[in-house]
Amino acid sequence: MENSLKISNLTKQYDGFHLDHINLNLKQGSIMGFIGENGAGKSTTIKSIINLVHPDEGDIEILGMNMKENESAIKEQIGVVFDECHFHDSLTSLDINLFMSKIYSNWDEKIYFNYLKRFKIPEKKIIKEYSRGMKMKLSIAVALSHNPKLLLLDEATSGLDPVIRNEILDVFYDFIQDEEHSILMSSHITSDLEQIADYITFIHEGKIVFSDSKDNILDNYAVIKCSKADFTLIDSSYIVGTRNNSYSYEILTNRKSDAKKNYKNLVIDSASLEDIMLFYGKGGVEK
Repeated sequence: MENSLKISNLTKQYDGFHLDHINLNLKQGSIMGFIGENGAGKSTTIKSIINLVHPDEGDIEILGMNMKENESAIKEQIGVVFDECHFHDSLTSLDINLFMSKIYSNWDEKIYFNYLKRFKIPEKKIIKEYSRGMKMKLSIAVALSHNPKLLLLDEATSGLDPVIRNEILDVFYDFIQDEEHSILMSSHITSDLEQIADYITFIHEGKIVFSDSKDNILDNYAVIKCSKADFTLIDSSYIVGTRNNSYSYEILTNRKSDAKKNYKNLVIDSASLEDIMLFYGKGGVEK
């Protein structure tokens, strides 16, 4: 099996929003970062994958199985973490172990308690008394303790301090080391994705802008900084998007190597994932 997740022409129409024929392939044994501004369609896509949202059209294949035909079998094989903990405030981590063992046939109590120990999560303290970081670590422990093959993360590290984020990223990295597990990770913290992702998919206003290896994206995108006069001399084929003020221009290009050869007098800086998002979210992107 080459792909852990394959999305074909996923479409969902809401009043004021259109998820427009999304295509995405997540290779087995890899981590894909899923980026885009608020309202771009990330959560709708992830909820469609697990059938919390019913698409208007399109197909979703997970671990070689069609979601429409094999929902129960698929959900035994996936772990999901959203940006909020959805366990009742009055429960303890011990309570969660009891009822999760009845939900998942492959629930592994030993793995669960190992994660509790690793994350320093108390067994008898109620969730209401947890910090945000502790709640997220509990959610991740639960998601990983029924031996899933695919992990879906929707802003699971948002709002966490850098120490906790690094701890969690280490867990995600360990998870995919056997090359049988995969992760689709939606996050606004693009530096985290630059650290661990193999692939990046960028969605903007309901459409996929690109889906490629992280290395290719970071190798090819750059920001050209120049004066207004210099801007008029730049070949339009180099321009993906622009931002400008009264004195200068910034140009997003996906031809970094060529730009460095042909515009040696200009400042050309490598573009981060955050730079790319900002050009689409706040800048003027060439159509």
